[in-house]
Amino acid sequence: MLCQFPPPRPRGLRFPGEAAGAHEGTGRGHPAAGLAGVGRREELGAHGYRAWRRHCPAAMGARGAPSRRRLAGRRLRYLPTGSFPFLLLLLLLCIQLGGGQKKKENLLAEKVEQLMEWSSRRSIFRMNGDKFRKFIKAPPRNYSMIVMFTALQPQRQCSVCRQANEEYQILANSWRYSSAFCNKLFFSMVDYDEGTDVFQQLNMNSAPTFMHFPPKGRPKRADTFDLQRIGFAAEQLAKWIADRTDVHIRVFRPPNYSGTIALALLVSLVGGLLYLRRNNLEFIYNKTGWAMVSLCIVFAMTSGQMWNHIRGPPYAHKNPHNGQVSYIHGSSQAQFVAESHIILVLNAAITMGMVLLNEAATSKGDVGKRRIICLVGLGLVVFFFSFLLSIFRSKYHGYPYSFLIK
Repeated sequence: MLCQFPPPRPRGLRFPGEAAGAHEGTGRGHPAAGLAGVGRREELGAHGYRAWRRHCPAAMGARGAPSRRRLAGRRLRYLPTGSFPFLLLLLLLCIQLGGGQKKKENLLAEKVEQLMEWSSRRSIFRMNGDKFRKFIKAPPRNYSMIVMFTALQPQRQCSVCRQANEEYQILANSWRYSSAFCNKLFFSMVDYDEGTDVFQQLNMNSAPTFMHFPPKGRPKRADTFDLQRIGFAAEQLAKWIADRTDVHIRVFRPPNYSGTIALALLVSLVGGLLYLRRNNLEFIYNKTGWAMVSLCIVFAMTSGQMWNHIRGPPYAHKNPHNGQVSYIHGSSQAQFVAESHIILVLNAAITMGMVLLNEAATSKGDVGKRRIICLVGLGLVVFFFSFLLSIFRSKYHGYPYSFLIK
């Protein structure tokens, strides 16, 4: 059934008995509206007339139009009855999520507060299995954690662990007492005898090892410090931490007066010797003495002593599985302190052989004695050079040449 509206009134036309301008622009007071309503009631009957007024309120003027409140009530009345439990469940879920988020924030604040309290007491705090799982593995966490896995107990006999611990302590103290110290980075330690379950959980079978645990996600391969290649000097650790966390630490080493004292003693010794021999200073012009001093400096530099001073490598490496001690590093990018001493001795032996060969060729003594000196010098050069070449082949894999010893 189509809605019918009263015919429009011509502008300026008034019906009898209607004041000028009364109800202009509305349906009120319009005689045609009343006449249309009476005719429509007679035509449709009582029931049809009520339905027509409900669906076509404009036909009866503005009085028949339902209000906004009435329309909203009708919409709410016709909502599906199953939507109310859904809305209630959605409301409860939002409340629960908000409470869970607040609980996480409170837990994170408690963890950070506890870590800051430990850091105020010691730069490096020790952890067992429970603390490791709570503060490092379990979320939430918005801080980075540097952990040194070590074995410092005397029965473990890990000299490298003690040396690495000293450098690690210097690094942690530099961060703790710097102006950039904040709650975004912490230093901790897990000893094997205090956290064996942690070593088993991480499938770790060697110490010392440095690892970085980021605020989010699991540690990647680069989050494990390459101790064998780089060494464990505090400066190298600080550079690695800067690459992983964007936190730059300036290393402050405690003053070491041993070098100054040794230099003062050496100067005093030389000065006293010169004073005692002030009447006979011919030894200063001794070429052999100056040659020996020069050779000692050359041996020290060519054996890698300066590299050891910069990188701080361990003296040797002990295999934790079979207990075998390695004095030669298997990579060409690193070395042990003992390896430098071995190379120094080999170079000195080769040099001694060359000196003996030169002495046998230039001296004018007995021929038999000169022959013996020549054979000894030749044996020194051949044997120790072959040994040196064998060490070189073990470090540079694939080197094709060898001599006597492979």
